[in-house]
Amino acid sequence: MPTEKPYLLTDQFGRKHEYLRISLTERCNLRCFYCMPEEGIELSEKSHLMSHEEVISITKTFVSMGVKKIRLTGGEPLIKKNIEKIIVELSQLPINLGITTNGILLEKYLHLFKETGVKDINISLDTLDKKKFKEITRRDYFDRVINNINLYEANGFNVKINNVIIKGVNDNEINDFIELTKDKNVAIRFIEFMPFDGNKWNTEKVITLKEILSKAEEKFGSENIVALPSKKNGTAKNFKINGYKGEFGVISTVSNPFCDSCNRIRLTANGSLKNCLFSSSETNLLQALRNKEDIRPLIIKNLKLKKAVRGGMTSDEDFFDPEKNANNRTMIAIGG
Repeated sequence: MPTEKPYLLTDQFGRKHEYLRISLTERCNLRCFYCMPEEGIELSEKSHLMSHEEVISITKTFVSMGVKKIRLTGGEPLIKKNIEKIIVELSQLPINLGITTNGILLEKYLHLFKETGVKDINISLDTLDKKKFKEITRRDYFDRVINNINLYEANGFNVKINNVIIKGVNDNEINDFIELTKDKNVAIRFIEFMPFDGNKWNTEKVITLKEILSKAEEKFGSENIVALPSKKNGTAKNFKINGYKGEFGVISTVSNPFCDSCNRIRLTANGSLKNCLFSSSETNLLQALRNKEDIRPLIIKNLKLKKAVRGGMTSDEDFFDPEKNANNRTMIAIGG
């Protein structure tokens, strides 16, 4: 019998990487304080960013190596020039294609997503309070985001709402978000506040998986909270309230990391490959592509250097050390 070919995108711990997240731009039409420093960031020069053609070329290489799922992120991906062409061309590849967006421009792309078969829409929303939304994002787009969530849910898309939970900011809204799942077929995903350059992170601001479930139990009762089966390579612990249409989950990167099953790699808007969200080392694929080099050996080498846990920060002591956890890009420069 013929032996199975080795999977190319495998790291030294045997983890197969089939999921590529592509940041299309460092720019965003919001200014969320946990993502972008108040003073802003120094953006890459336009000539250092991937063009539409380069995005497609690099993506095709990853797909030829085994990538089966791609998510477009930013910044805000829907402000990327030629976003329509990118989505049309990527949708023709043998992949599952999704997008993470702040939701502001979604109404413009409803028909495009329907035509191209893009079903998985992740929308960032950290509060259900209009005034607080403006405080968190430093912009006033709350009504548009809510309307677009409703629009996409009504049109049968797989809508996930990403909510970064921060103590003293929006932790009093946990049960309000869960209540959204009563009549809406949406998935709420609470994300533990994570450290990145310039976001003033500290452990006292973190609301953990355990604390989120405790708050949910106070309102809904532990007997009404159903734990859902874990999804292969999933990042969230998922739950459902008995009788509710939707579900909710917690991405517990801080309190309960899921690195042992990680299958994700990231391509930044300036064409650098990050094998981990918290890795400070990168491989410049864009420069190699422009030099007409074969980028596959660079990708394989990058994956072989991937650490077992959180970019090499194996202990909580390391992860909580600002000299180590801030040795990275800002979140907006990495891509969501």
